[in-house]
Order: sequence, then C-alpha cells, then structure tokens
Amino acid sequence: MIIETLTWGTLDINEDQVYHFSKGIPGFEEETEFAVIIGEEGPFSYLQSLNNQSLSFLLSDPFVFYPAYEFQLPESDKEELELEDDVIVCCIVTIKDELEQATLNLLAPIVLNPVKHTGKQVVLHKSSYGTKHRLWNAVEEVLQKGGE
Repeated sequence: MIIETLTWGTLDINEDQVYHFSKGIPGFEEETEFAVIIGEEGPFSYLQSLNNQSLSFLLSDPFVFYPAYEFQLPESDKEELELEDDVIVCCIVTIKDELEQATLNLLAPIVLNPVKHTGKQVVLHKSSYGTKHRLWNAVEEVLQKGGE
C-alpha cells in the first residue's frame, strides 16, 4: 500500500503495519486508520494517519526509559481491542525546542493488538503518571543504576 506523508514523502507500507483505532485518538477522533512506521534506530517509531498526511505521532517503548512502568488495562479496553495475549505498548513523545527536553506521555499509552491490528490510546484514570515525563532524565537514572 502506498501512502503519502508530510515527513517522509511517499511510503510503501504493508498491511501488517496498519492498525484500526475505532474511536480515533483523543483530539483526532475522525482519524481511525494508522500505520506504525518502525524507526531505523533506537526505541522510536511513528504512528502515521493514513487519511491525513500531515498527522503523525512520534512513539517510544516506555519500558526502555521507565522499566518499572506498569498499569492495569480495563476489561472494557481489552474487549474493544480484542486482546488475548499479544500486546504492544507505546507512548507518545513530545519534543519542544530541544531534544533534551523531550517528554513521554505515560498517562495515555497507545495500546496495539498486533494480531487483530486494533489500537487505542488509553487514558489511565486514578494514575500517578503524567503526560510529561522527561526522557533523558530517565536515561540518566537507568545508566546510573546500571553502573552501581
């Protein structure tokens, strides 16, 4: 499948990269079809809208930066995503002026079912997580603990 993107131009993606978000993403409810584009290096990927070439989100594996990250997925979300065993969890990365200031939204992870190709951004209610956890502070902490 050929898609047009603002960032990467024309891309050839396969069906395994496409995920259906039945309710869209908060703030972009009309966008229900996305492709996951795996980054060439590191724990980053992109969630690209198939219908809006200018809409994409930078994603990261939250467990790389916050190994103790955990949450309970409500049963209603499991049912909506048709989850059984396999699940992929990513979080949206926000980059402001400088890369060192990048933050990770741990309060609303993107949950993907790689078998059924369904996805949802799940807002964690009654959670201690926030929307702006610094990436590079987390990397420094992991490196310091690894050196002890």
